[in-house]
Amino acid sequence: MYILEIKNAGTAKGKYKVCLEGGTDFVLYRKELAKFDLKEGQDLSEDTYEQILREVQIPRAKKRAMHLLEKMDRTEQQLISKLKENGYAPEAISEAVEYVKSYHYIDDDRYARSYIRIHQENKSKKRLQLDLMRKGIDKEIIEYALEEEFEQSEEEMIQVLLKKKHYDPGCKDRKQRDKMYRFLMQRGFSSSDISRAIGQYENCYEDDNNPYIQ
Repeated sequence: MYILEIKNAGTAKGKYKVCLEGGTDFVLYRKELAKFDLKEGQDLSEDTYEQILREVQIPRAKKRAMHLLEKMDRTEQQLISKLKENGYAPEAISEAVEYVKSYHYIDDDRYARSYIRIHQENKSKKRLQLDLMRKGIDKEIIEYALEEEFEQSEEEMIQVLLKKKHYDPGCKDRKQRDKMYRFLMQRGFSSSDISRAIGQYENCYEDDNNPYIQ
């Protein structure tokens, strides 16, 4: 392993990023650079790299992972990204992730189910699936979670949102209808479901027994 560069790690005082040939990099304090005698333009032996991982990077990455999860629940991919951003080597990140997973501090299935329960009143299945995939959760996990946690039909959800947004079913203003249509599209509802739900909402707004407008 060849040390290409050792540079200040952003604005963190006393922290340095060690950049290795091949794209691997990690962050150490100044005293640790001295301890392992690391200098630019030198070869880093496998034994020394393993020692850095074992004595510094892995224990520190585990503590950092625990600290991050204490603040908020995260997906596995979110945790990996955050640890990488914090300057941990790939091997240290893998060890840290496996460590927190062994204690069930990180669980993508639990995260997906919780996210669906919290947001299903305002987002369609399609939007929830897209959001969770962007967070790095496996598609199969998302599908199972949606199947078991998603309770309302798409049209029922649209009806509830129409009421929450104070949509006036008696108003003939095209701009208001188009604005509501765009709002619902942004939440992932299909155009057919939106048109059908709005049409039903407008057709029965005078019915005193309609639960959506009472």
